[in-house]
Amino acid sequence: MAEFSNVDELFADGMLAMHQSVAEAIEKTLGRPIPEVEIFFRDLHISARLPLARPGSEGPQVPTIWTQVKQGVLKCFSNQETAEKEILRGVTGVFKPTRITLVLGQPGSGKSSLLKILSGRFPMNKTIGVSGEITYNGIQRSELLARLPRFIAYTNQKDDHYPQLTVQETFDFAHRCCAGAKLEPWVRKALEKCTGEQHERAVKVMTAQHKFAADIRVKSLGLDRCKDTMVGNAMMRGVSGGERKRVTTGEMTFGRKRAMLLDEISTGLDAATTYDIVNSLKSLTRHFKANIVVSLLQPPPEVFNLFDDILIMNEGRMMYHGPREQVQQYFENMGFTCPPRKDVADFLLDLGTDKQHAYINPAHTDTVPFESVDFAERFRQSDIFQETLTYMRTLSTRKSDLFDPLQDPCIFRQSFLEDLVTVLRRQWKIKLRDKTFLFGRGFMVLVMGLLYGSTFWQLNDANSQLILGLLFSCTMFLSMGQAAQLPVFMEARSVFYKQRGANFFRSLAYVMASSITQIPFSIFETLLFGSIVYWMGGYVALADRFIQFLITLFLCQTWFTAYFFFLSAATPSITVAQPLMMVSILFFVMFGGFLLRRTDIPDYFIWFYWIDGVAWSIRSLSVNQYLAPKFDVCVYGGIDYCSRFGTTFGKYSLKLAGLPTEEVWIYLVLEYKRYESPESTTVVQADLDAKEVPMPGGKKGEDIDLLQGVSGYAKPGTMTALMGSSGAGKTTLMDVIAGRKTGGKIRGKILLNGFPANDLAIRRCTDV
Repeated sequence: MAEFSNVDELFADGMLAMHQSVAEAIEKTLGRPIPEVEIFFRDLHISARLPLARPGSEGPQVPTIWTQVKQGVLKCFSNQETAEKEILRGVTGVFKPTRITLVLGQPGSGKSSLLKILSGRFPMNKTIGVSGEITYNGIQRSELLARLPRFIAYTNQKDDHYPQLTVQETFDFAHRCCAGAKLEPWVRKALEKCTGEQHERAVKVMTAQHKFAADIRVKSLGLDRCKDTMVGNAMMRGVSGGERKRVTTGEMTFGRKRAMLLDEISTGLDAATTYDIVNSLKSLTRHFKANIVVSLLQPPPEVFNLFDDILIMNEGRMMYHGPREQVQQYFENMGFTCPPRKDVADFLLDLGTDKQHAYINPAHTDTVPFESVDFAERFRQSDIFQETLTYMRTLSTRKSDLFDPLQDPCIFRQSFLEDLVTVLRRQWKIKLRDKTFLFGRGFMVLVMGLLYGSTFWQLNDANSQLILGLLFSCTMFLSMGQAAQLPVFMEARSVFYKQRGANFFRSLAYVMASSITQIPFSIFETLLFGSIVYWMGGYVALADRFIQFLITLFLCQTWFTAYFFFLSAATPSITVAQPLMMVSILFFVMFGGFLLRRTDIPDYFIWFYWIDGVAWSIRSLSVNQYLAPKFDVCVYGGIDYCSRFGTTFGKYSLKLAGLPTEEVWIYLVLEYKRYESPESTTVVQADLDAKEVPMPGGKKGEDIDLLQGVSGYAKPGTMTALMGSSGAGKTTLMDVIAGRKTGGKIRGKILLNGFPANDLAIRRCTDV
């Protein structure tokens, strides 16, 4: 049998046939059916203690240094009243393998909380209370919590990605982290036991499935045409919102996941795309014995009918959990009738709310429940719930078909070194693609170096204050340049939390990779700026002193990079981090040993002098300069410093500035490793006519038409629905009309009431 050379050969007979082929290969390799995972949860309660607003308080405020400090002080010195909010209230059920379950519920009903707690992603702290029992194939959640992400996938509602990476690169990284560069050890071990043609077929299919896993995911999610497009974000043009949502779904489901908990994966997707994705997920449950739970908002009937089981949540309570075929009849027996032209999913979502009156059968007006607690109690008394309890009690009879999560003790798929290499490659790629910043920063360093060098050309050696002042300026310029990394670190934090929560890599590997990628650029800046200033400034013309000068500047720059990295991790938001950064820089400058000598700093602030990276650099640079043979002499400039002051000229200059005079200080350099607000809008009647608005732009060497000859109009007093599949150009068209597109080329006419629409008219009359 020939090797599979590309993903198209795997998909030759369609996606469902490919799933069946791979599943058969796995079962032949194992010599048994694919192991399964059952998720049980009994009487599950989640509550949170929340602070009550004080009478006359201003309510929630934007997080700033002042508000954060004030809240901290109030917590320490006042007994703030709290109230307990119940998130989940006595939820009991089971998610079964080979079945796909739909979770329905109004916003705030507890759907996301249920999926998060079952996947081990629920944020826990001292204000959160969890009770009840959660087991995976009979094993307690507490025993598996650290390795839970290895076999249970969770997709949240937010689309957090690195915008500089393409769709293909995002999937390749996720596959490498979750599945590794080679087949998993248990797969290779099982393949060794196979013989003959069976072995050959299994090896080829399993190897191809692992090799082309990222390409398979691209085709399964319908991302073929945009796989080489940047993911993008609000500030960088990339894939559409619906395509970005599919990237999120695909990224978090790599590896040998036995169960998948997917939260609102259809946001921004058209009905056809949603159907294809859910149908693909259903195929995984049938062929790979997967256990898949999906939360959707208002699924269309054809998507609703793909699910095997339905779970309905309301106010943290379970109103129904059972087969889809029985759900409508269950509520009809209760006294509710679904109108003929009403989608069943919309009908179910309205139950337990103030909209349910439209569905009450007049014959059951006095007996139907109205509150979620009544619905939950009725369900607990139903035969469907009793069948669920019976099923949960018979776990021991199905043990032989279930997956043993304890057989793989590893928390991460890759070793630490493999983690480091994988993350390092990604961080390096992200860094190099920010060309605007890199070229801008390099040009600024060059210009500032020339300005400093020409301004302080060949300084007078006897003027120690001027010499030290230039050293201080060099240190501050290179160090403060790293402040530009703070927003970058903050933006990447959400991606790190998502991927680390899924056990993509170790935290240490990420920290080391992020730090290592900064080193080449810091070295370049230090060499460029330091070489210009050192020789133009007239410092000691000795190679060893020059090298020590560059090393000190580099270490100080690295220290500040680590400090800003720490700020991004320790602060809740950029609105707190940036003011805190400015205040801390003020202290670094003030206690750096230049503006205030060490002897002039009050005793209660002297500790800051000894932890200040600037102060350590100034001491090292100054000693490196003035203890050079040129200055460490008695007679300098016609003055005998040994006879008049009892020391050499160099040491005298250092003492004058309150600096140490021992050469050991050259090497003692401290190094640490480790929305827009709504605006009032005036609505003016206007006829909008957009004629032929093509917008080419994109890949080098060729133009991509995002809009192709679009013509249309919108009348005043009417509401127009803009429809189309994900990536069709809906958002692009609205952005062009509203004047929000700044890249590419725009041709055609946009008219308001028959007149050409200028920027001022567009800003006044449109809102996106």
